[in-house]
Amino acid sequence: MTTAAPPLIRQRVEPAAARASQLWKVYGSGEAQVTALRGVDVELERGRFTAIMGPSGSGKSTLMHCLAGLDAVSRGQVFVGDTEVTGLNDAGLTRLRREKIGFIFQQFNLLPTLTAQENILLPLAIAGRKPDQQWFRTVIDTVGLGDRLGHRPSQLSGGQQQRVACARALVSRPEVVFADEPTGNLDSRSGAEVLGFLRRSVTEYGQTIVMVTHDAVAASYADRVVFLADGQIVAELTGPTPERVLDTLKSLDRPAPLETEL
Repeated sequence: MTTAAPPLIRQRVEPAAARASQLWKVYGSGEAQVTALRGVDVELERGRFTAIMGPSGSGKSTLMHCLAGLDAVSRGQVFVGDTEVTGLNDAGLTRLRREKIGFIFQQFNLLPTLTAQENILLPLAIAGRKPDQQWFRTVIDTVGLGDRLGHRPSQLSGGQQQRVACARALVSRPEVVFADEPTGNLDSRSGAEVLGFLRRSVTEYGQTIVMVTHDAVAASYADRVVFLADGQIVAELTGPTPERVLDTLKSLDRPAPLETEL
């Protein structure tokens, strides 16, 4: 007697939160031409905290800007979830950034005439969406701003302003949050508060964070660190510590420039 084989179970594979395939970015032309990214392939997993590091001019901020649809690519493909970013028109890019992406920058970019609560809810108001009140309270409790919602930016410390910016990035529950040097203007204590919040948003709420940083301590909050040099990914770390990050930065061999033309 033969036993029928069990049915084949097909698991749905979720797309990466963001990914790039053979990504090139070139600025200028002729003698002024600068190649910022050289054929970068990278996948950023959902529900993970990824840090991007590298020396000045390595292409780390350019990579983030291309992944977030803030900068057009010269060649290659970029996806956020299952949406291809490359090739979207201006309206499509605006919709993508409004609906699927959150941003946190070194400059807090808060409107001075609005309260903390109004700044946090501004992206939803622009999109004509009502906030999920339960999620809003969760975000506010997590960043510890419950007693500061009626304050304007000038009445908040730098750390509090950046936490407002973090809450603003997360309140719409985006597929991915891109953070460009989010602690660059903060003292060590305020920076640790912001990084702790970002870490909790990943661990407790499954958010996806991609952070550009030059700070080994900041990078140690991440699950994974991707290192760039001369526009190429040259190393990766998982489970980083400040010491391992510094050792990797010191050991990077800068690759010779490629002769490949676009």
